[in-house]
Order: sequence, then C-alpha cells, then structure tokens
Amino acid sequence: MRSFRPSAGRGEDGIAVFHRVSLAVLGTQAGAVSGVLAEHLAARYLAAVDPAAAGHRMPDCWRPLFQYRRHPGVRPVQFALAGLNAQAGHDLALAVVDTCRTLRCAPADLTEEFDRVGGLLLMLEERIGEDLMPGPERLEVTDPLTHLVGSWNLERACEASWSAARVLWRLRDVPLLAAEFGQRLDAGAGLVGRCLLTPCR
Repeated sequence: MRSFRPSAGRGEDGIAVFHRVSLAVLGTQAGAVSGVLAEHLAARYLAAVDPAAAGHRMPDCWRPLFQYRRHPGVRPVQFALAGLNAQAGHDLALAVVDTCRTLRCAPADLTEEFDRVGGLLLMLEERIGEDLMPGPERLEVTDPLTHLVGSWNLERACEASWSAARVLWRLRDVPLLAAEFGQRLDAGAGLVGRCLLTPCR
C-alpha cells in the first residue's frame, strides 16, 4: 500500500484522501497489519484502485468512490468513510474466504486475526474522525453531513462481514450460489457507499 500513489489531477481526490489516512494509521500500527488476512484485505483494495487494473471490472463497492472522487460537493470525511465502507462491507468478507483457502482452515480459526483487523479498521475510523470531521464550531446538528456520518456504523459492518464470510465459506461447493451471494454483498456495499457520498455542500 505504501508504494501505491493515486493519480494526480485537479482538485481533491477522494481516493487519495482515503489512501492518505490509511497510510497514516499503518505508519503507527506496523505490527498490527501483519497476517494473511490483512494481506488479502490490502490486496483487494489495491486491485480495485490500481490504474493498471483499469481493464478489469471494478467492484460495485468501490465504484461510487471513483465516480465522485473529484466532486466539489463531497467532503473529505465522506470519501474516507466510503472507502472504509467498501473494505468493511465487502472486501473483508471475501478476504476471510481468501485466507481460509490460503491456510486451508475454516473462518472459525481466524477469529483472533479477524478481531485484530477489525481493531485496525476501528483505528482508521477514529483517525478519519480526528483528521477530517469538521469541528463542532463548523458542524451544526442540522448539517446533512452530521446525519450521513451517523447513519453508518463500522462495528455493525464488520459483524455483517463476518456473517457473510461464514455463509460464503459454506457455499464454496455451490459456486453459482456463492457468486450470486457475493454479487449481492458487493451491490449492497456499493449502495451504502453511494449514500455516504451524497454531496453536502
């Protein structure tokens, strides 16, 4: 992730916003990001945002961030939360399945590593709030951004992702059904991401 650099361009780049905050957290938690699950999660992120993969189908969960990445009405905190939603709401579940295949184990064997990665995502959410959320003097209760940010919950997203990973693992011998379930998961995360990127200014 440290070697990847989002493409330059005019205006604030939403992908660069998320990437910058992610690197800031990684820089302070070097020991916490080790492990096969963390590697698979990072690989899915890089596969989605790498310009070299432009010919491949982009996951629905990341598509809104690309479509709105330079929208002047979307605030930096929205870009960062949309990226976090794509990871927690979709990529994490598939990364668990990837890890199970790599290690030849079941999701239950990854509970501790899943919790560790979840803790890292929580640190990322906290960093987003500290660095990108407007202070109380600039953010009013009636501000739409207040409601957008409050409408999404990382802990619930991770819980849903863990459940989805176990379902996908049980469906591994029914590939058509597993693929359909994965597509629905992707589409749902994409819908949430689109809502989080509703222009607020």
